[in-house]
Amino acid sequence: MKKHIPNFITLLNLFSGCIALVFAMQGDFLNAFIFVSLGIFFDFFDGFFARILKVQSLLGVQLDSLADMVTSGLVPGFVMFKMLSEYSANEFLPYFGFIITLGSCMRLAKFNIDTRQTDSFIGLPTPANALFILSLPLVIQHTEFAFVIQALTNVWVLLGISVLSTYILNAELPLFSLKIKNFSFVKYKLQIFFLVLSLVLLVVFKFLGVPLIILSYVLLSVFSKK
Repeated sequence: MKKHIPNFITLLNLFSGCIALVFAMQGDFLNAFIFVSLGIFFDFFDGFFARILKVQSLLGVQLDSLADMVTSGLVPGFVMFKMLSEYSANEFLPYFGFIITLGSCMRLAKFNIDTRQTDSFIGLPTPANALFILSLPLVIQHTEFAFVIQALTNVWVLLGISVLSTYILNAELPLFSLKIKNFSFVKYKLQIFFLVLSLVLLVVFKFLGVPLIILSYVLLSVFSKK
């Protein structure tokens, strides 16, 4: 019985992604963001329980990627499609937003066969990228910074974000993992600093804090390696 628990949690990730997609289709980006976040929560704990219960399997690995493909691949691509549809007069240009979905698919496939990504990541993880993309329409709705709204409603900026996120997903860019296996401050000081910084950014900037957190994650990873 216990061997099915991680796979059930993975399916909850997939189900959350399906619900998020429905909300995104309706233009309800807040609930889409909430259910993608819930899916990512399940995505973290399926592996956690698989290790705790010692029931890791090849089926679980493949199931995890397939669920992530919807929650962290299809949904952010569709959200970018919706944003480009709203701010572009060209009927074909919005489909370019699905480059995020294609890049996410490539990232997930590479992760499954890359033995280097056990304790860290190479390229931005798809859940982090999904949160970044899904936060953008919420930033437009809730931020008080006019220049941010002006930038995020510009079609060329959105296209640039789509290309850049696709590139960072698959770049040979080492990024630290947030998995803290023990309470050693010395060993995990970077992770602890990042978590504290993330909390501060969310409190101060609210929805704008989400993309700032992802950008901080990338920048901290880059500069910590130097």
